[in-house]
Amino acid sequence: MTGAGQSPSAAAERSAAEYRIEDLAHASGTTVRTIRAYQDRGLLPTPERRGRANVYRDSHLARLRQIADLLDRGYTLASIKELLDAWDAGRGLGGVLGLVAEVHGPWTDERAGRITRAELNARLGGSPDDEAVAEAVDLGVLEHVPGRDDEFLVPSPQELAVAVELHAAGVPLRAISAHLRELRGQVEEIAARFLEFTDEHVFARYLGQHPPTDADATDAAAMVRRLRPLAQQTVDAELARAMRTFATLHLRHHLSTHTAPAPGSSAPETTPVSVPRETIGRVRRLVGTDNVSAFVTAAAEREVQARTLDALASSNSKTAPVDQIT
Repeated sequence: MTGAGQSPSAAAERSAAEYRIEDLAHASGTTVRTIRAYQDRGLLPTPERRGRANVYRDSHLARLRQIADLLDRGYTLASIKELLDAWDAGRGLGGVLGLVAEVHGPWTDERAGRITRAELNARLGGSPDDEAVAEAVDLGVLEHVPGRDDEFLVPSPQELAVAVELHAAGVPLRAISAHLRELRGQVEEIAARFLEFTDEHVFARYLGQHPPTDADATDAAAMVRRLRPLAQQTVDAELARAMRTFATLHLRHHLSTHTAPAPGSSAPETTPVSVPRETIGRVRRLVGTDNVSAFVTAAAEREVQARTLDALASSNSKTAPVDQIT
């Protein structure tokens, strides 16, 4: 029963969880100083004043958890305030948070694994030095497990498996780390270009407002789910094509360089060609220093083949009788 003059809704509100600022800090995993800073910036609603004390409720705890989640996803306090202001204004935040979760979620079906230092040593055929392990941690190939000095989290077991196979084939661990660092920069550039492309042609219509409406954010999240695999599928297909092209050129290069010419034959001639420095720089960033020569050769051969085919087609169209159509 409720007391005289007290409505059922007021009684229910009073029965909800209440927190002093110290209790709220403990429940949310933050600090009193942080809570007060959020209040000053308008990120946290003003608490109820009861006597000389401030009283916080579950809504304050939920808001602190939302802020922490968005911070973990890389959002700034300024952008979080925009999102929360839109929610408080009745525009809704469910779609926006769904979009955040969709983008921040895993972009691969691969599951992380764990490995002990002893297992890592065994897979690498001995005892890798601490510096090489530290480099792997710095690159994110391995992550320390809190409280376990002899165990690592492996975000991508496939990436570690590649490193193991390369090392078994004779590639030093330092060289593998350097190659991965260079490759990561090139892949990040591809990812940035793909995002710019899809943002211009797809997502601009959903995310034009700042922040977007709840409905537009929901539609954008659905589009992310549709387009998520396309970047990897495109890169896989283009990488397979490029590997086939360059592997053939590399094999031809090694055979022509290291195999003695047959009797009566001569080694293939090479002619120096001047290429603008800017062009060489762009090719180097695209395929790496070691592949510049092969890339230029492949591009030249492809252009020659294309022009040869065009010439043949043009010649055929000129000589074919036009009255053969019956």
